[in-house]
Amino acid sequence: MTSRFVVVPASYLFLLRGDEVLLQLRQNTGYMDGHWAAAAAGHVERGETAYDAVRREALEELGLTGIEPDFEFTMQRTRGGEPIDERVDFFFTARAWSGEPRILEPDKCAALRWCRLDALPDPVVPHELMALRSLGTGARYLTHGFEGGQR
Repeated sequence: MTSRFVVVPASYLFLLRGDEVLLQLRQNTGYMDGHWAAAAAGHVERGETAYDAVRREALEELGLTGIEPDFEFTMQRTRGGEPIDERVDFFFTARAWSGEPRILEPDKCAALRWCRLDALPDPVVPHELMALRSLGTGARYLTHGFEGGQR
């Protein structure tokens, strides 16, 4: 009997201010350290919606409340033939919130920076770079890491 693979869900929040996005510089996480990434993101916990997860992550990582996330798209991703769990990522944006974004997990986040969407820092986590470049395109479903690419 073939065992089923596991799909791991995560939610990402891109805070937008005009033509800028707030990014964090990852450190000490064991995954893409030294790369820029969404200012708030994390796994969706059991019994939690993707919307609830993104609000929780914004509070835990940035101290922000009052976020009404706008759903942008879902990304299904893998790493080719590697034996990893597959991922389903839910990407949200927000243009309004309560509080000033600040680093609440300094062990995992080296810096926060507002970056122009047309002049992103290097490097950005690859699948998040694809997501950032897809904002405003009307895409609702993206894939990353699969042979043949997008649908």
